[in-house]
Amino acid sequence: IANAQEISTGLDIYSSYVWRGTKFGSGPAFQPSIEFSAGGFAIGAWGSYNASTDEAAEADLYTSYVFDLGETGSLSFTLTDYYFPGSPWLSGDSHYIEPMVNLGLGVVSLTGAYLMNGGAGDMYIEAAVSAGPVDITLGGGDGAYTIDGQFNVCNIGISTSKEIKITDSFSLPISGAAILNPSSEQFQIVVGISL
Repeated sequence: IANAQEISTGLDIYSSYVWRGTKFGSGPAFQPSIEFSAGGFAIGAWGSYNASTDEAAEADLYTSYVFDLGETGSLSFTLTDYYFPGSPWLSGDSHYIEPMVNLGLGVVSLTGAYLMNGGAGDMYIEAAVSAGPVDITLGGGDGAYTIDGQFNVCNIGISTSKEIKITDSFSLPISGAAILNPSSEQFQIVVGISL
């Protein structure tokens, strides 16, 4: 049913938190989520918490709408409030607001985002392709995404996922990614499970 309403929750556990080519914190990251969806509309909350410290704790609110473009296409708009604890939530000092658009065409997706804090903003664009069992990502940005603040490639990734059968009625989704950030000259390998 196209307009079915649903509330979903989840928990991902990753060996480390890497976002758009940059690693946040050290040690495992626990990433809970909750979402209400109805048709193409969704509103939700997502967080990332480091297992060994409160470093890189993040608690985000978002809303999105997906337009169905037919069998192989979609166009989505998302507005996210990224909150990094450090100052009181209502003060706004630790909030970043990001409008994002994503166009999916078959195995290819294109994403553009603009992360704002006060009057400043950082651009990020990404192209991704699904090639059989793997997804390949190429992303670039400026500002906080790169070492010198100039636009540069900051996220080259290859990822895959599969379900490990535990019992006849329960499987555990696992994923893994190798991520290179040419701007910071950092290379990360990340694995995770979803509950």
